[in-house]
Amino acid sequence: MKIDIVTIFPEIAEAPLRSSIMGRAIDSGTVEINFHNLRDWTTDKHNKVDDIPYGGGPGMVMKPEPFFAAVEELKTEESKVLLMTPQGQPFRQATAERFAGLSHLIILCGHYEGVDHRVVDALVDEEISIGDYVLTNGTIAAAVLADAVIRLIPGVLGDERSAQEESFAGDGTRIEAPHYTRPPDFRGMEVPKVLLSGNHAAIDGWRHEKAEERTRRNRPDIVG
Repeated sequence: MKIDIVTIFPEIAEAPLRSSIMGRAIDSGTVEINFHNLRDWTTDKHNKVDDIPYGGGPGMVMKPEPFFAAVEELKTEESKVLLMTPQGQPFRQATAERFAGLSHLIILCGHYEGVDHRVVDALVDEEISIGDYVLTNGTIAAAVLADAVIRLIPGVLGDERSAQEESFAGDGTRIEAPHYTRPPDFRGMEVPKVLLSGNHAAIDGWRHEKAEERTRRNRPDIVG
């Protein structure tokens, strides 16, 4: 997979995505990530990427010209162009799974009061939001999306079962059961005895029950 992130703050996306599991995925060639500075596609001497909005209002709006130039240079027939924006469709695990099956993502990152809507109309395949809140810019959101997608690519995680058994996998209506490790007794808090029993059927049953219980408590909105 290839991912091109277009932003005025490439260092914000690059820092987390070159670390740990993501960094190893890049180093191994499993995924190629390019961090582009949108200002490289400006043509004026001040590398201007924003201007005042028509109709008035606070803040500045990102200009269309550099976005068009960037996408026209980077896009191929296999590309899907995304825009990170609070106005986008919610990003879910199912969305990450769908994107992980693609060969090329171009992720555009907004800033200021948003992006000239002609960018959305003419260039963007999907507008994506990582939650019902507003960040200072879309670069952080782009890093979150890229991480969620890359970890689903075969060979990135050490154990492929991790992606299959984690929260929101499958039909997306259940989160994971609690996990425990050594020591078996910590400050009077004991690991549930069933997990020490070696009875895998009983362990599976306990995990299923606790996953449903935890989902009802923490995420009643996704209970099927």
